[in-house]
Amino acid sequence: MRFTINGEQIEVEADIRTSLLDLMRNYLGFTGTKKGCDQGACGACTVLVDGERINSCLALAVQYQGRSITTVEGLAANGNLHPLQKAFIEHDGFQCGYCTPGQLCSAVGMASEIERNIPSAVTSDLSATSVVVDDTEIRERMSGNLCRCGAYNGIVEAISETLAHQAVAPTEERARA
Repeated sequence: MRFTINGEQIEVEADIRTSLLDLMRNYLGFTGTKKGCDQGACGACTVLVDGERINSCLALAVQYQGRSITTVEGLAANGNLHPLQKAFIEHDGFQCGYCTPGQLCSAVGMASEIERNIPSAVTSDLSATSVVVDDTEIRERMSGNLCRCGAYNGIVEAISETLAHQAVAPTEERARA
């Protein structure tokens, strides 16, 4: 199977029944992506595929051949942390840190959805030309990512600040801009 992970072309032999999460962690050494519930309920395994967030524990790796996959390891560029990573540190958006990689990838994917004006379940005006991003909107969009330590306030503050100040596109898109 051939993949593009964090901008790097990778070829690997693996059983076609292998999940994308297990392929990345067990075959390729991308251990930043975490295995939480292994049932798609916690979001610890969230990665970006072509800029869209997915739960990698539910995805068969073979389905994602030839697509661009970004893990938490791929968010930083040229040795510099992604703006969201910096904001998570500044706002104490993590405690034990286990959910943080999934939270970060999910937040980057969420920002892309907002940029494309994709509404959520709490978006009040579906005919508006842009989504109004407030704490309720962020919490709804991040609801698929659980934090058992309860760092939600810091996570929301970090995302809110980052969305207000700069683009939070994945590394490949930031590098092209």
